[in-house]
Amino acid sequence: MPEFLYEALDRGGKNVKGIIEAANEEVIVEKLRGMGYYPLKVVSHKKSAAQADILALPGLKQVFHRITSKHLMTFTRQLATLIDAGLPIIRSLVILREQVESEIFKDKISDIIGHIEGGGSLSEAFARHPRTFNNLYVNMVRAGEIGGVLETVLNKIAEFLEKSQALKGKVKSAMMYPVVVGILATLIVGFILIFILPKFTDIFAQLGAELPWLTQQLVNASEILVNRAYIPIIGLILLWIIYVQINKTKQGKYVFDRMKLHIIVFGPLMRKIAIVRFAGTLATLIHSGVPILQALDIVRDTSGNEVIARAMEQVYHSVKDGDTIHEPLARSGVFPPLVYHMVAVGEETGAIDQMLIKVSEAYEREVDDTVNALTSILEPVLIVFLGVIVGVIVVALYLPLFSIPKLVGN
Repeated sequence: MPEFLYEALDRGGKNVKGIIEAANEEVIVEKLRGMGYYPLKVVSHKKSAAQADILALPGLKQVFHRITSKHLMTFTRQLATLIDAGLPIIRSLVILREQVESEIFKDKISDIIGHIEGGGSLSEAFARHPRTFNNLYVNMVRAGEIGGVLETVLNKIAEFLEKSQALKGKVKSAMMYPVVVGILATLIVGFILIFILPKFTDIFAQLGAELPWLTQQLVNASEILVNRAYIPIIGLILLWIIYVQINKTKQGKYVFDRMKLHIIVFGPLMRKIAIVRFAGTLATLIHSGVPILQALDIVRDTSGNEVIARAMEQVYHSVKDGDTIHEPLARSGVFPPLVYHMVAVGEETGAIDQMLIKVSEAYEREVDDTVNALTSILEPVLIVFLGVIVGVIVVALYLPLFSIPKLVGN
């Protein structure tokens, strides 16, 4: 008779696991219900062992079962719903463990359940997995536990994650077209230089004509790609290593992040995105009951931009010394007047979180408008750019042919 691995909840909400021999899964479900258990999962024991063996291969679990932002967003929303319905936290987590698709996430939830069963809090259990639950997430949950409004805070976190995901989607859509055109242009130029130009080079050599400057540069580039391709490859690798190493330092990251904010066309978009992230994060933290100094500290660590992080550092010390928030924001030179004036109004009225929400919403609309404008403008610009590149190459290839009549006459 086949063996089945089962997992169920007892009357106290405790998780129970075991192995039962039975003809099929339906029989086991009936047995478990007769024992007063609530069945969660029944699978073939051999199947489970095979899956476990496969997932035990080094790195395979991380590749096929990574935790995405969608997983975290869904988990947070469902946890808030279950807690709001009156279920205990442990039972809610046990139910959600069966819902998630990622095996890694299942393992993390199991660890969280074990930590809570040992007397720890939910925020402490989340803090044990910083790569999944960041500082912002943990502190908001802690504030919800202290204030007794955990389900409300979890809903706020889910909303924040949804908005962050939507913002990332807008940025990706804005960047997708130029990236695709850039790759296409690189492939076309590479194909011409590697496969087409060498044939023209043989013709030029037979003619014995002196090549124009533009044509000579293309011939040199073709010769490097065909015979010494390792030179550009090594050069690109070295440039990437230098960039990564410099970007690891605070000063280097600050320089690169400031350059990003001043890039033509994309710089203003990146600045608006940074403002949306700053205002939305700080508003969510303050509204959830996180102390202002702790909220500023979290915004600094989760900003993703060293320029914004340094501005938050100034704001943190200003508030710590008993001063305002809007003054260091104005001095930083990063934020437009609308931002620090709205923050000033919020400080005067005691509704800074509401003002920050308005700022976030206003700049989110600007991000939408900028993305739409960029998409409509970049399409013809990039098509022209691609046409110019191909056109220059064609002209460079045919320039030497104009000297053929002179050579024939000689």
